[in-house]
Amino acid sequence: MNVCAPQLAAPLPSSSFAVPTARRRRVLAVGLIGPGRVGSALLAQLRAAQPRLLRETGLELQLSGVAASRRMWLDCDDPELNHAGRDRHGERAQIWRPGNLDEFAAHVRGNDGRHALLIDCSASDVVAGHYAGWLADGLHVVTPNKLAGSGALSRWQAIRAACADGMRFRYEATVCAGLPVVQTLRDLLDTGDELLAVEGMFSGTLAWLCNRHDGQQPFSALVREAHALGYTEPDPRDDLSGLDVARKLVILAREAGWPLSLEEVAVESLVPPALAALPLEACMQRLHELDPLMSARLAEARALGGVLRYVASLDRHGRARVKLVVLPAKHPFAHTRLTDNIVQFTTRRYCDNPLSVQGPGAGPEVTAAGVFTDLLRIADSLEVRA
Repeated sequence: MNVCAPQLAAPLPSSSFAVPTARRRRVLAVGLIGPGRVGSALLAQLRAAQPRLLRETGLELQLSGVAASRRMWLDCDDPELNHAGRDRHGERAQIWRPGNLDEFAAHVRGNDGRHALLIDCSASDVVAGHYAGWLADGLHVVTPNKLAGSGALSRWQAIRAACADGMRFRYEATVCAGLPVVQTLRDLLDTGDELLAVEGMFSGTLAWLCNRHDGQQPFSALVREAHALGYTEPDPRDDLSGLDVARKLVILAREAGWPLSLEEVAVESLVPPALAALPLEACMQRLHELDPLMSARLAEARALGGVLRYVASLDRHGRARVKLVVLPAKHPFAHTRLTDNIVQFTTRRYCDNPLSVQGPGAGPEVTAAGVFTDLLRIADSLEVRA
């Protein structure tokens, strides 16, 4: 989780808007965990959309609390959910409590029979370990955190089992940010199709790096630029190792009912062994050690008349691979732009011409939008409660 005190968005507007009588009025209590880049972007999107949602759909979102790694802000203590850092006048007095996930979840759930939802925008395995319990306790869960969907298979199965009584767990933004990849696969399966294979570029960061890597500047300089733009994880090695891509492939496989585990994915890392175990600061100082390898791979691609792309694949025999490959210049993946992700589903229906989903796959705004979409899908299914 983000250990820095966050710049919290202003509170969601009060419910002072007239609701058309034809609209069913629904109230959803929301708690956000992990107010970092994605979480803060989501808070801003929720606040901006609330008047329209209330007016047009009758949905009132009540921000009940925000939890960082060590602190939490609850609406019962601080109705404004004030800015929690420093401003130019120095330290501001704040109303906050030490972080406690159990207390936070209980507060958001309340004891009045309300609809309640937790959003986990952290990257914490500890938080992901609470999902099954929260669902069993009557809290819906939405997350872009990939650790639940790609971690221990037993935990994943427990989460799915906890949804048996109508609770909802949604995780669209775990794969390709705001693109409707998980939902597209779910729709195919629910209508009787069968997944045969998946191939794709699942990392907006690596897509951007491969698109920009033309020999005009060192690969390490591009990594630094992507880091400054917020395209990479806080530690760029989390992207360059391929582990993040492998997690997304596992999530899609499990969505289709394939019991794939992360350890079964063959992953080619772009991080030299000498950099893998270094502290982050030391690694950033030695990023230039990436350059000889990547220059050689670029030369190989050009000699073959192709392009470099970092591709994940799962074939019909269950073999899962994540690696840097040379693709022909006419391949669909060769024509992606900037941070575009592209996923191709080969199914029983789409066997000759795979079904593709393509679009931007990196950045806090699009990831937050994917989380927001999941929230709205859950909210749309809620019944009115007095």
